[in-house]
Amino acid sequence: MKTNFLIKAILLTGVLSSICINIHAQNESLRTKIQEIINSTNGTVGVAIKNLDTKDTLSFNNNLHYPMQSVYKFPLAISILDWMSKEELLLNQVIRISKNDLLPNTWSPLRDKYPNGNVDIPLSELISYTVSQSDNNGCDILFRLQGSPKAVEKYIHNLGVTSIAIVGTEEEMHKDSTVQFKNWAKPSALVEILELFYKKKILSKSNTNYLWKLMVETTTGPKRIKGLLPSETIVAHKTGSSGKSKSGISAAVNDVGVIKLPNGQSIAIAVFITNTKADDEVSENVIARISKATYDYYSKNTKK
Repeated sequence: MKTNFLIKAILLTGVLSSICINIHAQNESLRTKIQEIINSTNGTVGVAIKNLDTKDTLSFNNNLHYPMQSVYKFPLAISILDWMSKEELLLNQVIRISKNDLLPNTWSPLRDKYPNGNVDIPLSELISYTVSQSDNNGCDILFRLQGSPKAVEKYIHNLGVTSIAIVGTEEEMHKDSTVQFKNWAKPSALVEILELFYKKKILSKSNTNYLWKLMVETTTGPKRIKGLLPSETIVAHKTGSSGKSKSGISAAVNDVGVIKLPNGQSIAIAVFITNTKADDEVSENVIARISKATYDYYSKNTKK
C-alpha cells in the first residue's frame, strides 16, 4: 500500500511540475514577444499588463517616471465623478462656460463648438469632451471645479495608488514643456487605477458605467491599443500625446485601457513611449503590436 501511494505521489508531482513548467513557458513566450517589440523601438517603452480575472501580471521598464500628457484625464474623470457624488451633483447639472475658459491654440473641440463661450452646458457634456475627445480646455475647467491638479493627485493617492504625480494643468504644460515631466506615472499605477475602476471599487455603478461608455467612445488613438485588434473588440481607453519638440523628439505617445477578450476575460494594459525620434505613427504601431500580442496570448489562456 505504501509503495502504491509513493508511486502515485511521484506521478502527481511530475504532472504538477509539468503544468507549472508549461505555464511558465507560456508566460515567457509573451514576455519574450513583448521584449522583442520593445527592443526594436527607438525610445523608452514602459508597459504594465494585468489579467483582471487570473491576476497574471507583466511589466517592462516600470520603474521610470513617464510623462502622462492626456492620460491623466482618466484619473481626473474618476476624481471629478466621485466629487460630484459627494457634492450631490448630477450629470445633468449645468455649468457656465465663459469665453475666458476657452483658450485658443490648444486642442479643444469644446471651443470649436462654442467659440464665443458664455454658454451653460451639463457636466456630462464637459466630461464627455474631456475624456472621449481629450479636450484640453474641458480638462482645465474640471481641474478648477475640484480645486487644482493637486486635489486630484491627493484623491488618487488616497486610493492607494502613489506612483503617479498630477501637478500641472494643460495650460501650464502648453506654456512650459517641462511641466509635462512633472505629470508622471509608472505604467503599473494606471493599471491599478484601471482595475479599481473596472471592478467598481471607486465610483457608483451608474458613474462607472457612464465613464466606461466615454472611454469606449474615445476618438483619439484608434491605431494604438485598438489598432491591430479585431474590429468588434471592446476597448475602453485613454490616450496621451506630446507632439514633437523642436528637436524632433516625442516625450509621450501613450495609451492605457481595458480590453475585453472573446473568452470573457478582461485585460488592463498601459503602454508609455517616451524620448523617441520615431514618427508617432511608428510608436502607435509599437503600442498596437504589444496590445495584439497580449490579446492573442490571453485569448488562448482561458484558465482562471
